[in-house]
Amino acid sequence: MSAHVLDNPIWQSLLSRHLQLAQRHEPAARYPAQVAPFLGVAADGADSDALGAAFAALIPADDTALLLGVPPPAAPGWELRHLANLAQMLCAAPVAGEADPDGIVELGPEHHGDILALTALVYPHYFRPRTPELGRYFGLYCDGRLAAMAGERMGTHDYTELSAICTHPDFVGRGYARRLLVFLANDNHARDRVPFLHVSRDNPRAIDLYERNGFELRRDIPFWALRRSA
Repeated sequence: MSAHVLDNPIWQSLLSRHLQLAQRHEPAARYPAQVAPFLGVAADGADSDALGAAFAALIPADDTALLLGVPPPAAPGWELRHLANLAQMLCAAPVAGEADPDGIVELGPEHHGDILALTALVYPHYFRPRTPELGRYFGLYCDGRLAAMAGERMGTHDYTELSAICTHPDFVGRGYARRLLVFLANDNHARDRVPFLHVSRDNPRAIDLYERNGFELRRDIPFWALRRSA
């Protein structure tokens, strides 16, 4: 049985939707470090020497790359560490009911400082200064402050990963994250793209939100960190 494109989402994204951003050294590719910390590897059995050369070309000495899916073969001089199994969830159909678009704004360069401040507070590990180049980001402002946001990250021409779905602690409990989630999921369906996302198994509150709004578990997918051996 052939593998699904979402079984190797970083690699597939860098081959398609984000081809123009890819830093590539066969059989691997990565996003620029200021965009995202993610690296993908071809799933067709590259040998360890080729992988070691690719990693050396793509990962600076003081950097750690993050991978999703099937791990690459061992490469001399490199340490691959399993971080967790994430829930990969997919929304196969538009969410029932109209999403309330009132107050939802598309976040542009003029909002960049607000985006970085919010993600540094509640989503600090994966959002970089150039992450907004990956897709569209939307937010809700309250009293002049960015109260919640959601955006698009990886994907192919048929699938879009929703990411950075987060709410400032001062505004939790007002339904902002749900409004943004439903708005963005349904907007992608209207564009003939199926939304999906990744969420930690240690975040049951988020999983419950996604399950109540049309997302179902597609699979558990392993999450890895790769860096030079000490």
